[in-house]
Amino acid sequence: MSDAGWMRGVEWLAAAATDPRACKRDWDQGNGVALLQAGRFWDVLSVPDRLGLLTLDLLWQPSLPVPGPTLVDTAAHRVGFFLPPDPGSRWVGAGVRHARRGAWVAVPPPYRAARCLEWLVPPDGSGALHRPSMLEQALRQANGSLAVWTPSSRRRAEPPRDG
Repeated sequence: MSDAGWMRGVEWLAAAATDPRACKRDWDQGNGVALLQAGRFWDVLSVPDRLGLLTLDLLWQPSLPVPGPTLVDTAAHRVGFFLPPDPGSRWVGAGVRHARRGAWVAVPPPYRAARCLEWLVPPDGSGALHRPSMLEQALRQANGSLAVWTPSSRRRAEPPRDG
């Protein structure tokens, strides 16, 4: 991404802060992480990292639009997908967390990792986000693949059937 692209990404992301100037200053001079409020410009759907990485791989296809901003937290083992705010949506699934209005999300600047947070797909400043329908379809497909790939020793044994 060009310097202009990084700057647009910084401006777009910092706009979600209560004080965008302080946010950018913290990114440059502080610990590199800002707490931004979800629900105004974007929501974040956070899933376990194995599911999230496989989902992102499914979304990263030449025939599809470039995926929206996606963040990984290597300490928490989670991947966060930025999608349009939708207070009426209900994302359900094991380990699925939906950060929306009232929730705060820790994010590094789009141009570098900070602590355990790193952009897999940084915001480009255009406002492009994950399309919920495409994300849901990819999550379902990834979840099905993970169920198939789970080693048999980790699967719950089924009780023997009579007869």
